[in-house]
Amino acid sequence: MKLATLKNNTRDGQLVVVSKDLTRYCVADNIAPTLQAALDNWADSAPKLEALYRDVEHNAVPCERFHEREAHSPLPRAYQWADGSAYINHVELVRKARGAEVPESFYSDPLMYQGGSDAFLGPRDTIPLGDPAWGCDMEGEVAVITNDVAAGVSDADAASHIKLIMLCNDVSLRGLIPGELAKGFGFFQSKPPSAFSPVCVTPDELGDAWSGDVIHLPLHVDYNDAPFGRANAGVDATFSLAQLVAHAAKTRPLSAGTVIGSGTVSNQDADGGPGKPCSEGGLGYSCIAEIRMIETINDGAAKTPFMSAGDTVRMEMLDANGHSIFGAIEQEVVAV
Repeated sequence: MKLATLKNNTRDGQLVVVSKDLTRYCVADNIAPTLQAALDNWADSAPKLEALYRDVEHNAVPCERFHEREAHSPLPRAYQWADGSAYINHVELVRKARGAEVPESFYSDPLMYQGGSDAFLGPRDTIPLGDPAWGCDMEGEVAVITNDVAAGVSDADAASHIKLIMLCNDVSLRGLIPGELAKGFGFFQSKPPSAFSPVCVTPDELGDAWSGDVIHLPLHVDYNDAPFGRANAGVDATFSLAQLVAHAAKTRPLSAGTVIGSGTVSNQDADGGPGKPCSEGGLGYSCIAEIRMIETINDGAAKTPFMSAGDTVRMEMLDANGHSIFGAIEQEVVAV
């Protein structure tokens, strides 16, 4: 099934069930007023939402036109947002650009940080930028939402706790990251609010594309209306999303409504190289930092600038028939 949260005059919005083709919706407030409320009682609410989804598909209930611009992120705020780094190619590029080796442990022990989850951006909300020197970057990712997860869950059992899947633009301020990491205490100011796709879906909606707890489809990232990234989320994933959930829950339980991100989707070239731009026939990149790293490695200095006021980004994933699965994240950077 497909779920969304429409903006209204409350912080947490209104839960709706959306048709498969993303054209219609039916309000679900007789089942749960918000997505978080549904997740808090998922065993009871999920079958009812599935039944409503079938009714929406069969035009058995009154529906209204679904407009992605009216949607908030599926969870406008969450109890927890933790972002991993499943795609080691991204990590390798970051470290190679500064002449550092990737520690062997990175291939068996995922990187993860805890981000701010109290105020996500909507998929059509602007990206506020206070200073261009902060180095505003997009990061195209896949994210999952869990129900309650017990501490110490195994990788295999963690997969059963992935209830919903969506896309993410994990906004990063690259210019602030080095100073924060130098303090030895992790990200904070360098990680402003992230945005998520208009719609989240249950794993079964993805069919065969959901295998091994990753999505085997390209993530389309357009930057200023030009193709920027087409990396496949099912390729070069060192860790599955279930493994990231288990990693997050190693020493503590995760509450229903926890959001776990994949990290920037990143592919190598077929020959094992770091990846080429879409304009050169490659799969491109899901963030600006990667092309800057490759420029630094090849030419000694980065030349592609980070985002500034007026720049736009669009992120979307299409099924095998070319239909949008989650709707699109479409954002413009604005000076504040």
